[in-house]
Amino acid sequence: MTTDFKNYISDILNHPITLISPVQGGDISKAYRIDTTNNSFFIKTNTSPEALKMFQAEAYGLQLIAKTNTIKTPKIIACNTYKGFAFLILEHIESKSPSTKNFESLGHQLAQLHSHTSEYFGLDQDSFIGSLVQQNEQQKSWLEFYTQERLLPQLRLAGKNHLLANNEMPSVEQIKNNLQPLMANVKPSLLHGDLWSGNYLISKDDIPYLIDPAVYFGHHEVDIAMTKLFGGFSHTFYEGYNAHISSDAHTQARMEIYQLYYLLVHLNLFGNSYHGAVMSILNTYF
Repeated sequence: MTTDFKNYISDILNHPITLISPVQGGDISKAYRIDTTNNSFFIKTNTSPEALKMFQAEAYGLQLIAKTNTIKTPKIIACNTYKGFAFLILEHIESKSPSTKNFESLGHQLAQLHSHTSEYFGLDQDSFIGSLVQQNEQQKSWLEFYTQERLLPQLRLAGKNHLLANNEMPSVEQIKNNLQPLMANVKPSLLHGDLWSGNYLISKDDIPYLIDPAVYFGHHEVDIAMTKLFGGFSHTFYEGYNAHISSDAHTQARMEIYQLYYLLVHLNLFGNSYHGAVMSILNTYF
């Protein structure tokens, strides 16, 4: 971080900065903890052309989740650009390793978040999944939304980038025909949208927080599918969640279909190491 950028941030925080420490964990942006004479903050910076839109979408998602009063998100301090640096400043959450009780609380609160609904699937603006745009054109039909706004954009991007061959990708008709029996009677729920183990925190005083959202209204099982894709959630998390929301005969199949979206995203972001996992699901269901 340059000296003039540091001074600019200090002016925003209205206190002298005493320490800037790099924070590990993100793939897309650089992150730091900023200590001032009276408080601590978290800042992300990025110089890509889409960075400000990305941070603005993240801030919007954090605000949407916070407004539900179900699960906490870090307070937003500032989101702007300075000499080519887009940045997002949040309150710093002093975190700890979660206990089984913390995981149970996270499960309860996520279920409460998912109780917030909408007339439509999608959102009034697009969001981002990693550095990729996540389309959110609103739809009445979950099957239509998941096909047109989730699977098809990632499949087409993978084809364009020569990560999937034409004969490896299902047609629109195959997707809709094969998924239609699995996706009846789905109601919109407000989702975190990218709920892997790096996107929640447990504060020192045992309060769960959600970070780095990719929000929209979709099927509640999407968030659960992501928690199970890479692991990192205790059995008590699922016990807490399932106390409010139950599964049905198609849940396991839908979990794999929802994980397909995230695997396609990883294929498009990180390359061929995800090809086998993508093809396993495509071959099973299409």
